[in-house]
Amino acid sequence: MAGGAFPVPEKGGRISVTQEEKRAWAANQLRARHAQLGTLPRKEDFDEVTRSRIKAFLGPWPRALEAAGLKEPPPAQKPKRRAARKNTNPKEK
Repeated sequence: MAGGAFPVPEKGGRISVTQEEKRAWAANQLRARHAQLGTLPRKEDFDEVTRSRIKAFLGPWPRALEAAGLKEPPPAQKPKRRAARKNTNPKEK
């Protein structure tokens, strides 16, 4: 997939694009806009169709920025420990 535009089929034709090519295209769109703006791109920085495709190929906006290498993923959260329950049954003391 060369260039910045997403391929469009000829009349009645189909274009076969792999998932990896779609993800690469979306990541390249984000990186190019980042280079142009000098800051993290926002959803509003893209037209509706491009924004929709980026989110479809890379996931929600924060995950898309992470996939493009523009944002660090959040630290992994440790599973919460459940507090031990007190025995409130008076017969089991």
